[in-house]
Amino acid sequence: MLKIVLKRSGGIAYLPGLNRPIEIDTQTLPHAEAAELQTLVEKAKVFSLPRQVNSAGDGSADHFRYSLTVQNGQRQHSIRFVDPIDNEPLRALVAYIQKHGAAQPNS
Repeated sequence: MLKIVLKRSGGIAYLPGLNRPIEIDTQTLPHAEAAELQTLVEKAKVFSLPRQVNSAGDGSADHFRYSLTVQNGQRQHSIRFVDPIDNEPLRALVAYIQKHGAAQPNS
């Protein structure tokens, strides 16, 4: 069981209402989606990443900034990074979370 929270801030036209955190609990997902998300988390090696992940961006106000928290039972890890995300597995995980969040009416 995973619980994931992705927060995004910054960007050229930052609008807080459009940047609400995306929260996903794999217990609420169909089995195939939960398994896919678990695989993406494992490929990104989230629990092994440092708290601050170096990304290709310079961290200027025009770039999106992210905070990702993943909880697996008692284990929890949070990381911060900026766009563009140069870590391909992390970029794939973020894209999946954002796509899932866009499909949720309350996200």
